[in-house]
Amino acid sequence: MRNICLLVSYDGADYYGFQSQPGGNTVQDKLEHAILTLTGERLKVHGSGRTDAGVHALGQVVHFLTGSSIPAERWALALNARLPDDIVVRAAVEVPPEFHSRRCAVRKTYKYAITSCRFPDVFERKYVFHHPAPLRFEAMKEGLVHLLGEHDFSSFTSPLSTKPHHVRTVYEATLNVEPGGDGSIADGRGKASLIISGNGFLYNMVRIIAGTLMQVGEGKRKPEDIARILAAKDRSKAGPTAVPHGLTLMSVEYGPEWGIDWRAAMNRKR
Repeated sequence: MRNICLLVSYDGADYYGFQSQPGGNTVQDKLEHAILTLTGERLKVHGSGRTDAGVHALGQVVHFLTGSSIPAERWALALNARLPDDIVVRAAVEVPPEFHSRRCAVRKTYKYAITSCRFPDVFERKYVFHHPAPLRFEAMKEGLVHLLGEHDFSSFTSPLSTKPHHVRTVYEATLNVEPGGDGSIADGRGKASLIISGNGFLYNMVRIIAGTLMQVGEGKRKPEDIARILAAKDRSKAGPTAVPHGLTLMSVEYGPEWGIDWRAAMNRKR
């Protein structure tokens, strides 16, 4: 059996998330059906992580075991011909048998997109959360600093989390702001992208961080409250879970021992 690894992008607006559900209509279901029509194999694809209903991905990574002899460089085109338009396989590589897309990941990066313009952008409504009131961007940036490093993120995960512990390490957390079109950044109007990278994320963790950070931006909390919320290890101390459509899984990274070079794979002649 061969182990094939795929780099996948998808618009999650019309799906019940990545992981297969009893009702179907998930990204995993679509990928497995495309493989079935291509090779005749009923197999399971494993993702680097679950994305909830409505959440998007630019760089989701999946792997699966196959008996097919299709060359690695042919998988992307072959699967895209059998997938809906809102799911695209960007590249494929063959990896060692012991590789696992979730267990071998060393770094993941998410983006949560917010606009504080007075009016929503009709073309971005499925990908950016519209916050019609001004936001204190500098205060939000100050709050993010408290998330850096290794912490117990129990305050920033759903009570439904099934993980044995909630300790995670955040490597980077930034808020990038650009003009929004109907007001100045100084007035709290703009398009903000929360970019957060870590060794792993808990259920709803990024969305709860985004919801809490927006409360800092609204002036309902102080930047230093983020540290107190972390120390409390209590979900009720944090803010609301931000809506899913503003969240995108940007990338998943692996150690050099797996030999995954997506840039080379995407440039390889097919």
